[in-house]
Amino acid sequence: MAEDATQTVGIVLVSHSAPLAEGLAELAIQMAGPGVDIIAAGGDPAGGLGTDEDLVRNAVRRADHGGGVVVLADLGSSVLTTRHVLESSANGHARLVDAPFVEGALAAAVASSAGSPIEDVIDAAEGARGVNKL
Repeated sequence: MAEDATQTVGIVLVSHSAPLAEGLAELAIQMAGPGVDIIAAGGDPAGGLGTDEDLVRNAVRRADHGGGVVVLADLGSSVLTTRHVLESSANGHARLVDAPFVEGALAAAVASSAGSPIEDVIDAAEGARGVNKL
């Protein structure tokens, strides 16, 4: 658990690729600092490409410290797997966000590190879609 993670919004990054999810988590942790739990949930149990329900479920559980959890998924079946996990647990603390994977994760991490409530963290992630790069 990250330092001072109590009541912050946790973030889970779901990808078909473990290295992609882990690299993005590393970058987001650098942006957010130690007070936000950012958990990578990528790949299949054998270390290959894929998305694993148990990995996603456990990541959501680990990231939830009372402030809720924002989940970002890269594409396709990772979105479907995440939806299934969240619908089957239905605790209301975790929300799948329709946001660009990289930019949304970084915006969510910064918003969470500022102590924002889950709705504001979701807005930050979703708002990253409209940010121009050039």
